[in-house]
Amino acid sequence: MALAMQQMQDRSSAPRLLAERVREILIIDDHPLMCDALALTLKISFGLKNVRTARSLASAQEQIRSQGVPDAVILDLNLPDARGTEGLVALRRQMPEVPITMISADLEDAMISAAMAAGAQGYLSKSLGRESLVDSLRRMWEGEHVTPEGYEPGHAGEEDAARAALAQRFASLTPQQMKILRLICQGKANKEISYELSIAEATVKTHITAIMSKINARRRTQAVLLANSVRLFEPV
Repeated sequence: MALAMQQMQDRSSAPRLLAERVREILIIDDHPLMCDALALTLKISFGLKNVRTARSLASAQEQIRSQGVPDAVILDLNLPDARGTEGLVALRRQMPEVPITMISADLEDAMISAAMAAGAQGYLSKSLGRESLVDSLRRMWEGEHVTPEGYEPGHAGEEDAARAALAQRFASLTPQQMKILRLICQGKANKEISYELSIAEATVKTHITAIMSKINARRRTQAVLLANSVRLFEPV
């Protein structure tokens, strides 16, 4: 538990960006109208010339590899290929120091808490007005953790730290291991996972052994419970 507390302290003491230094932003949202409107708002409000967009987690990750790491990211909670905190965990693995803002119409306290534990700099409602949106982003880029008005964390202290540590363990999974864990959470057997991912059943078993080791789970049911506790995969 001391390690978990230290991870929370390390996160809070991470280097802070100045909002004025955020010059390149990546918006990841599969709704074109929302994406375009947000990009235009940021260009006008912050004087940005380069606002990149992506419609899925996979395309965002490929863009980051090919075009470089942005100064900040705005991430939709639910994408075609990632729902819940999965996208956040994957991007945290790829860009550990970049502030990532979650944006969603889902304002459930448990979801917000899971996202913050997984490393989000903040969590915004899609219904925010322009001035509130801009102010919230500016505060986040200055280092503040911003959550919706009325949000009440369900856990505190050591429990919060434990959730953050668990999210870190999930972030250590490879993309293939994350796919397999998602299928496990859907109740798929090894043979079904093998068929769906076009890999040998023995390879599936090897990956599952690695997954269990990384997240400190002894059996599949425990792995599912752990994933659910940080809202890693949300039902479609």
